[in-house]
Amino acid sequence: MTMPLFALICRDKPGHLDTRTANREAHLAYVAETGVVTLAGPFLDDDGAMCGSLVVLDVADRATAEAWAENDPYARAGLFENVTIQTWKRVVG
Repeated sequence: MTMPLFALICRDKPGHLDTRTANREAHLAYVAETGVVTLAGPFLDDDGAMCGSLVVLDVADRATAEAWAENDPYARAGLFENVTIQTWKRVVG
C-alpha cells in the first residue's frame, strides 16, 4: 500500500508577483535540496502571470508537510495569502 501524498495549494497575495520572482531561485533550490517534491508548478492568472503554487510532497505525515511549507522561501518572504495542505492519493500518473 502506498502512503498518501500531501498537496500544498498556495495562493499568492494580490500584487505580489515581484515577491515571487525575487524569491523564485531560492524556492527552486529548496525544492531540489529537500528532495520530497513529487510534482510542482505555479498557478497562472488569466493573463498568464504566476499567482500561486501547487506542490505535491511525499513525506511521512502532515506535520512534516507543514514544516516544509513553513520553511519554503516563498512562505518566509510573505508571498502567500493562504496555504491549504490536503492529503492526496495518486490514482493516475
